[in-house]
Amino acid sequence: MRFRHPDGTAVHLGYCSNVHQAEDLDGVLAQLADHAEPVREHLGVDRLGIGLWLARPVVTELAADEGALERLKDELRLRGLETVTLNAFPYAGFHREVVKKDVYLPDWADEARLTYTLDCARVLAALLPDDADRGSVSTLPLAWRTPWPATRADEARRALDRLTDGLAVIEARTGRRIRVGFEPEPGCVVETTAQAVRQLGGLDPDRLGVCLDACHLAVQFEEPAEALRRLADAGLPVVKLQASCAVEATDPADPAARAALRRLAEPRFLHQTRAATDGGVLAVDDLPDALDGALPADAGPWRVHFHAPLHTAPEAPLRGTADQLAQVLAGLLGGPSALCDHIEVETYTWSVLPEPPAGLSAGIAAELAWARARLTGLGLKEDPS
Repeated sequence: MRFRHPDGTAVHLGYCSNVHQAEDLDGVLAQLADHAEPVREHLGVDRLGIGLWLARPVVTELAADEGALERLKDELRLRGLETVTLNAFPYAGFHREVVKKDVYLPDWADEARLTYTLDCARVLAALLPDDADRGSVSTLPLAWRTPWPATRADEARRALDRLTDGLAVIEARTGRRIRVGFEPEPGCVVETTAQAVRQLGGLDPDRLGVCLDACHLAVQFEEPAEALRRLADAGLPVVKLQASCAVEATDPADPAARAALRRLAEPRFLHQTRAATDGGVLAVDDLPDALDGALPADAGPWRVHFHAPLHTAPEAPLRGTADQLAQVLAGLLGGPSALCDHIEVETYTWSVLPEPPAGLSAGIAAELAWARARLTGLGLKEDPS
């Protein structure tokens, strides 16, 4: 879906396809028919944005085979879909039985990460609608925090310089500008906006910036207005917003809250958990460890990196952080100028919910309807053109 900000900026809203399992081109094409088109139909719109996650084997095929790329473009057009952004954070294997910290590999000190990201940018340049101003690719925030010696940090910084040069070459050859956004995430080298400023400051703002994930921001107990101001003051653009919600236990000592949290402690994804205390934020890398005593039950509230559906509350007495997401949207789009033009609903955890929905497409459509209502409430107008 497209919206028009009062300043005239076209703002794109879609959802991320990493919620669907597909690591070959046939699988990607099937998910457009089986899921994305039904989401569009549920919403009653003629055109729906989809932020594609294309695993390394798919990107390799698309980058090398123009016929394969045309198949994907034709399928998007046939289904009433458009793509202005790719999620290049997961490299491959995102729906294995156990993912956990493997999602951070390869990191930005590894040549494979640079190659994959530039291939994603080339593919996206070919997929962009003719009238789109630019495209965006989101990626991991350099690496998981350990091990991260100075030698690897230096290698990563050199890779970012090469990334900037590669994006400039793509723009010169295609006429399409692609920006890459680094996504702060709990537990990583860059987990907060303050660390983003320290680690990513000074990069070319025309090509590199931040992908702001509202769930991650909430887990770190960052205040949205302060975080956005910090990024703006440092000249770090918000290339893309991932519209997502965390899970909060206001009283983590409550047996009912602990029972509900235990039902979220599943084995596939990493669920970093944080507690807000007078002395700061206490951190544990995964929810099962927090529940087993690594995080004090009397320290609270707890927030958990579990992407909860935007439009509905988690199991009581847990709550979601939709109010923080609404503040992020207001900070980016509620002022006289649009400070972000790509918004991607990214709830990839539907399949690991304690009670997965029978109708995934209807659930994703409900999330997008929630986001649409917030955008129009901020004065944006839906653009059917």
